[in-house]
Amino acid sequence: MVHVLTEQHSIANHFLAELRNIEVQQDRMRFRRNLERLGEIFAYEISKTLTYEPVEVETPLGIAETALLSEQPVLATILRAGIPLHQGMLNVFDQADCAFIGAYRKTKKSGAFEIRKEYVSSVNLDGRLLILIDPMLATGKTAVLTCKELLDDFNIKSLMIVSAIASEEGIAHVRAFLPQARLWVGSVDSELTSKAYIVPGLGDAGDLAYGTRE
Repeated sequence: MVHVLTEQHSIANHFLAELRNIEVQQDRMRFRRNLERLGEIFAYEISKTLTYEPVEVETPLGIAETALLSEQPVLATILRAGIPLHQGMLNVFDQADCAFIGAYRKTKKSGAFEIRKEYVSSVNLDGRLLILIDPMLATGKTAVLTCKELLDDFNIKSLMIVSAIASEEGIAHVRAFLPQARLWVGSVDSELTSKAYIVPGLGDAGDLAYGTRE
C-alpha cells in the first residue's frame, strides 16, 4: 500500500515546493526545517492508522475519557540525510524508540554503484512497528537492503517506509522485494537518471541539509 501526501491538497504541498525550490534551498536551515515539518505531517497521518486503547485521564474537575496509542513505533533513520525528517516524526511520536543506520552508495569507475551498510544502532525490534525514514527513495535498493537485514535479525511485527520524494522505479522495487511494507511518500516522480537521481526531485538531500561531501 502506497500513501502519497500530495494526492490531496494540504500544507504539505508548500513544504515540498520549498524543498524543491532551488532558491529556497540556499537557506540550509529552512531546508532542514521543511523536512522536519514534513516529518511532523507524516507522523500525524500515520498516527491515524495505528492502534489505540481507551484510558481515563484525571483533570482538576473530573475524569475525561480518551484513547491513546497502544504502543509507540520505532523510528529508524538512514544517516545523514534522514535526520531532519526523523526529528519531525520524533516531535510527534515523542516517546518512540529510535534506530540509526549508516548506509550509502559506493560508486564504481564504471558509473555503477553498490549499497554499503556499515553502522547500525538499534533497540530490540522484536514484535515492534518499524518506520524506516529515508528522504529520497530513488532506486529503492538502500531501503530494501536495510529492511531485509533488520527483518533477518528481528521478528518485526510491521514495517513502514517514509520518504519525502520517491521515484516510480523505487516504489516498484520496494513493492517487489518488501511486499509487506506500507509506503508513505510526499510525492512521486517518474524519472530516474543513469546516476540514480530522481527528476525533478530536489537534488541531494544530505548535501543540501549539511554541506557537500568530499
